[in-house]
Amino acid sequence: MQAEREFDIQQFSFGSRPTDDLYDYWFASEFWPVVYMLDSQAGKTPSAYVGETTDIVSRFNNHIRHPGKQHFTDAYLISSDKFNKSATLDLEANLIKYLSGDGKYQLLNANLGLANHTYYEKEKVYRPIFRSVWDELRKRGIAQHSIEHINNSDLFKYSPYKSLSTDQVKGLKLIMQSLLHEKHRNIVIEGTAGTGKSILAVFLFKLLNTPIADFRFADFGPEEQEVYNLVVQLQVRFPQPKMALVIPMESFRETVKKIFKHVKGLKASMVIGPSELSKKRYDIVVVDEAHRLKQRVGLSQYGSFDQASHRLGFDKHIHTEMDWVLKQSEKAIFFYDEFQSIKPSDIPSDTFDRLKQRPDTRLEYLNSQMRVRGGAKYVSFLTRLLHGELPANEGKITLQDYDFKLFTDLPKLVAHIKKKDRGHRLARMVAGFAWPWLSKNNPDIDDIQIGSHWLKWNSVNVDWINSPNSLNEVGCIHTTQGYDLNYTGVIFGPEIGYDKARSEIIVRKENYHDRNGKVTVKSSDQLKRFILHIYQTLMLRGIHGTYLYVCDADLRDYFARFIPIAGEDDPAAEGKAEVGSDVPLVLFENSVPLYDLSAAAGDFSEQQQVSDGEKEFIRVPEGTRISEDHFACRVVGESMNKVIPNGSVCLFKKYQGGSRNGLIVLAQHTTRQDADFGSQYTVKEYHSAKYQDEEGWHHQAITLNPQSHDPNYQPLRLADDELSSFSVIGIFEQVLTMQ
Repeated sequence: MQAEREFDIQQFSFGSRPTDDLYDYWFASEFWPVVYMLDSQAGKTPSAYVGETTDIVSRFNNHIRHPGKQHFTDAYLISSDKFNKSATLDLEANLIKYLSGDGKYQLLNANLGLANHTYYEKEKVYRPIFRSVWDELRKRGIAQHSIEHINNSDLFKYSPYKSLSTDQVKGLKLIMQSLLHEKHRNIVIEGTAGTGKSILAVFLFKLLNTPIADFRFADFGPEEQEVYNLVVQLQVRFPQPKMALVIPMESFRETVKKIFKHVKGLKASMVIGPSELSKKRYDIVVVDEAHRLKQRVGLSQYGSFDQASHRLGFDKHIHTEMDWVLKQSEKAIFFYDEFQSIKPSDIPSDTFDRLKQRPDTRLEYLNSQMRVRGGAKYVSFLTRLLHGELPANEGKITLQDYDFKLFTDLPKLVAHIKKKDRGHRLARMVAGFAWPWLSKNNPDIDDIQIGSHWLKWNSVNVDWINSPNSLNEVGCIHTTQGYDLNYTGVIFGPEIGYDKARSEIIVRKENYHDRNGKVTVKSSDQLKRFILHIYQTLMLRGIHGTYLYVCDADLRDYFARFIPIAGEDDPAAEGKAEVGSDVPLVLFENSVPLYDLSAAAGDFSEQQQVSDGEKEFIRVPEGTRISEDHFACRVVGESMNKVIPNGSVCLFKKYQGGSRNGLIVLAQHTTRQDADFGSQYTVKEYHSAKYQDEEGWHHQAITLNPQSHDPNYQPLRLADDELSSFSVIGIFEQVLTMQ
């Protein structure tokens, strides 16, 4: 029997008598374990509740008497004769996690007691059933996104419905016990990047802002019962607690605000910056990324810091943002990692040491690596590598479930990251701050030159990883700290090198371009510590893999002693494309149509119309995702040579609607007022200006920008009266072959 036929989803009305239709439902009469979802489309945001039970009639009768569930109108029952109690608990937990990550519904579920255990045939039988259930929910319009899309979303990664690790549960209980204990004023939770500090912070907020009546404590195990009992005591101690989650970094703060908007009981206004503490006092203040709290040293702006200090009655030169937290909270919780402090404005580690030594402070550690699949072995290796602690005979590291390579060719690294993004999403290039950010004031120029290759820094500060053009840019520590990636390409810039005579890593202050990161640095050792922290943090972003390129030759040689070189472990890797050429071309499986457009990377070029008889097929690289909307054509000219070399065959996807701003497009303009053109095509970066009237939005003008190292190429501007003859045919995805 196929997985899609091994379950059934039936819809029932959920009104004043929700059980009337259930008497003929076999799984109800036989008290068989089922999973259910209650649905309401009322209000701005639809709401839902997911549960599982062996007595659906009694459960629905209980729900209809619950004031918080009487607004539900529909119930979906998911049943199968293969279900047992373990399977339905697992399916319930997965539906809660993925519906929360999907973002369509605001869930009314509490976040305690979600199943996370192994049982017979969990992966072989029940995991495929869940995928099929999810596909059916998407077909019915209940769910919106694919499982793969949700796995990559921040809403899922930082969901309060995630099951906690043993370390996290231990930390959670210590936090809750300390909140109840009069003696304990502060709690410090220490853990390296990827140990789940942010997840624990969000989980705690949801836990303490969920009504007791919403906990289904009958299904709790002993450990969950212990946590539940602590929640009950805390809600007596702090009824309707005034809580704030302080996040020092603006970009990550805005991401968490979006998450809080989708969680019942939480509000975006609970997530604040440090300066907002001066306006209000709280019962509980949780500080995530506490290592980024500031002192009045090397700030880009002093105004908000000085104003907050004044409102709180502090001497701005002596007191820090930690003092603000301590004054404005009855209880303070700090999630801290000394090794992610990256600039002089960050509060020094000895300030945290004094906090940890206070008699009213509790301390706990998170040790389990939750993000990076390389685990503790990889984390320890990075520390020893960067601090010169690896024995000369150590050999190259081998990691079971983690892709860790050193690239000696920058274009190959960039291409590899783009390939990983096509297959897995969330693959990005990042670098140390070894080049000035020139494009901040002039977006038409590039920032990073390595040999003959040019790259551009991130074009936005907030949520850069999810911004439209991030795959074609390079992020820095300020746009990636706190975020997860699937794969990370890290460029070690010329500000860091290796002294062979002393056998140690060195830094070059003159090549470090984070002005606020070095302006008040007191010693070369302090700057080196910050720069090493930056690179270690960047190398702990990638869940599945990290790839390095090193500018300094001596540092590259040092790394090569301990890190596998890309391609060396698989000598046939470079020849795989040629081997694949013996495999027959299968349209839209390993090949796409190649049209004879000869699109000009210059002005619109006069070419023939496209017809089926004028196309051939071209193979695409292994792993490239293609559909019937994909095609290829050759791009000629030098106006796009920053991205597309002259004569390259490029992969495009047919344009189906949506925003095109900032994307490279294949465009057609059938007529131009001042020229006698036939069918004309060009490839350029698309930008448009719009205006709105009573009939809606309209294009006022379209500009097609070149991306060339030759400044003589000028943008093509199409005025309003030319737009009727203009159309976008396809969106550029990648270069397939170069001449």
